[in-house]
Amino acid sequence: MVHLEEPRPEEQRDLDSVVAEAVRNHFTYRAESKRRQYRDLMARGRISLLLGLAFFAACIAVGNALEQLPRPPLAQLGRESFLIGGWVAMWRPLEIFLYDRGDVRRQERAYRRLARMRVRVDCPRG
Repeated sequence: MVHLEEPRPEEQRDLDSVVAEAVRNHFTYRAESKRRQYRDLMARGRISLLLGLAFFAACIAVGNALEQLPRPPLAQLGRESFLIGGWVAMWRPLEIFLYDRGDVRRQERAYRRLARMRVRVDCPRG
């Protein structure tokens, strides 16, 4: 329901139609914007995942190489540090695929529902 304070010369049916179309266009635009944001997020997620996995693999390789050092406590510390660094590199890709994408999709669906809602204009007759 859209409430107008001042009378309008248009017929009620025309006013309802114009406002309903404007509301529908607005929320359709917002939904499409979220769809583009989702595609961009997934592309960024795939790139982040590839980079994160490559870095993680490198960290594991370096960590395993450090195990060959003659000083076990330092070698263990280095290995664990590289392992933690590799997991940290995976943080953003996991966040994108586990959490962010659901939020963007949920927002897109909400905008699509709003684009389909019935709209009526309440306008005083002059």
